[in-house]
Amino acid sequence: MKRTSIGTRLYITVLSIFLIFAVAFIIFQHSREKEYKIGMLNIRLQDYNTNLMEDIIHNGERSENIIDSYVANHRIEGLRVTLIDTLGNVVYDNIYKDYASMENHLSRDEVAEAIKNGTGTDISRHSSTTDQVYFYSATFFPKNGIVVRSALPYDDSLAQTLKADSNYLWFSLIAILLLILALYRFVARLGDNINKLRIFASRADHNESLDTEDLVEFPGDELGEIAERIIKIYKRLQKTKEEQNILKRQLTQNISHELKTPVASIQGYLETILENPDMNETTKKQFLQRCYAQAQRLASLLADISTLNRLDDAPNLATFETVDISKMVADIAKETALQIYEHKMKFENLLPENVVVRGNHSLLYSIFRNLTDNAIAYAGEGTTITLSATEETNCWHFVFSDNGVGVPHEHLPRLFERFYRVDKGRSRKMGGTGLGLAIVKNTVLLHGGTISVSNNMTGGLVFNFSLKK
Repeated sequence: MKRTSIGTRLYITVLSIFLIFAVAFIIFQHSREKEYKIGMLNIRLQDYNTNLMEDIIHNGERSENIIDSYVANHRIEGLRVTLIDTLGNVVYDNIYKDYASMENHLSRDEVAEAIKNGTGTDISRHSSTTDQVYFYSATFFPKNGIVVRSALPYDDSLAQTLKADSNYLWFSLIAILLLILALYRFVARLGDNINKLRIFASRADHNESLDTEDLVEFPGDELGEIAERIIKIYKRLQKTKEEQNILKRQLTQNISHELKTPVASIQGYLETILENPDMNETTKKQFLQRCYAQAQRLASLLADISTLNRLDDAPNLATFETVDISKMVADIAKETALQIYEHKMKFENLLPENVVVRGNHSLLYSIFRNLTDNAIAYAGEGTTITLSATEETNCWHFVFSDNGVGVPHEHLPRLFERFYRVDKGRSRKMGGTGLGLAIVKNTVLLHGGTISVSNNMTGGLVFNFSLKK
């Protein structure tokens, strides 16, 4: 069974409520207008009754001739005037003169109401005296003990006068139709957006393609814009997820490839030793030294992978403290002094005293140590490493450079990629893991800074990076 769409249900619900309200308003307005016209007619007859009684009082007597004269001089077409005493007896009627045969009028609604409240009305009642339907309006004058009642025949003319004006009905109907059309357009657009979102949700749930025509264009309203943005965000997330999966596969392949080399070397050397028990001690020692070197490389590789995983998966767990960068770099210069000497290099530490930042000590150490080791390994013999820093408002800006061979320009954008090597064979011979610069970049970002690399104008590489204070 096909379910009714939410747009249709909303349209029917809102339309039903609106129509109920509109019909109730029309009925109320119709009744109110009719009551207004009845009230105006009643006021007119009440004024007539009052003026008649004032004329009687003015003449000093309630004779039939005086009343007939007033009625004749103040003629209203079809008007019937009746005077009734407090006992309900008719004492005057301008149409029917046989008062003795007339019924007692105390039971008449308009008369009873007038005696009780001062005025009384009966909109449409049949007169047993004249056998005609009248609109009655009675006024009680307690000082004179008389109820003056005037009545107009409730014929087609009076009914038309009391009928509510139908012009506002046509106006209301036109307004209702326009609002129904406007509501339909709005709900149709709403339903279109909801339907597209439903299609999107269904396809996303079933991992189906979202690049279809029915998900390309949305109505140009706020909901359409929101729906379109939701789909675009989802597509971006999907694309990012796919890119991450590709990177993870590449990283897994790279890690596997990088681990194979030292593991295969260790395995080969050990197998050779085991298969040749009579191997002389000099050769055996040489093989074991090579195994140890590969094991160190393997340990270094695993440590770098662990560091990167920590930066990726749990950066918030890193403990921050006040770190003296000046002292840290001085210690690194001492630690690498022998290597620098062997490569006939120089390390010019131009950092001012008390370069202090807040960060993780071991990760900050990895920045300067990796950059130093990278320069020692690849800058070339006889080169100079230079490190300087400039204090800015919220951070320290560092420049780490060498005047070595540099790298081809096309390789610069990829230097911070994991396992990326400009010269793969030479890098492995130098013992590098291919993760040092990736650790440098991620650590700088973790500490709220930025980093870039370029070729030095005079040769070599220049690393520009900042660290928040």
